[in-house]
Amino acid sequence: MSDRYFCEVVDNEKLADNIFSVKVLAKRLAEDARAGHFLHIKCGEKRLLRRPISICSVRGDSIEFVFEVKGEGTRWLSGRVPGQNLDVIGPLGNGFSFPDGKIIIVGGGLGAPPMLFAAESAKGGVTAILGFRDSGRKIMADEFSDVCDKVYLMTEDGSSGRQGLVTEPLEELLAAGGYEAVMSCGQLEMQRAVALLCRQYGVSCQVSLEERMGCGVGACLVCVCATKRAGQMQMSRVCADGPVFDAMEVVW
Repeated sequence: MSDRYFCEVVDNEKLADNIFSVKVLAKRLAEDARAGHFLHIKCGEKRLLRRPISICSVRGDSIEFVFEVKGEGTRWLSGRVPGQNLDVIGPLGNGFSFPDGKIIIVGGGLGAPPMLFAAESAKGGVTAILGFRDSGRKIMADEFSDVCDKVYLMTEDGSSGRQGLVTEPLEELLAAGGYEAVMSCGQLEMQRAVALLCRQYGVSCQVSLEERMGCGVGACLVCVCATKRAGQMQMSRVCADGPVFDAMEVVW
């Protein structure tokens, strides 16, 4: 159940150029959080609209989230220091559903951090595939290695890990078999390719979609996307009906 909290910042770390990890203390929020949920964070008194940021990890009473500085709001957020408070609404949205067997998680760019929470929440073995533009954008690979059976690191230019796209090791794993589900988060075209591969190999796929949001609770309809359920087309709200969807329901 979502609520409003004033959370104390306990850590703020720069992970890469313009990418930051912030940890806050929020006992009730941490207890209610599930993989795939997001937070709606007020970024300064002068800014009316909050910023939606996915939960990266939960450790005891602390919650970690990772974001990229893209405007004045996230720039303000990147400047918070331990001891200051953040005005947070959450946890929001619908999260991932985990089968009992082995899963593959796929994270591309800033879509990788939310998948760490998914890896930590899995009931069986986890193989992670992480994709980044280059080594300078690589983040959290060590954290994934700590909780996953195996991690495939992909970069577009080959400057770290294996050169190529996340779909290459994904198809190899799906062809080998033995996985109950695939879960992903990242750029839309990447997720579309992931969904098509899962359909080809008959493996369940859940995707966490990223859309611009206004209210974060389904009232403003800024974040709608096209879905198809029971043969009927409809517009779904990413904030309230998602952000996690069955990939078969998304109209790509």
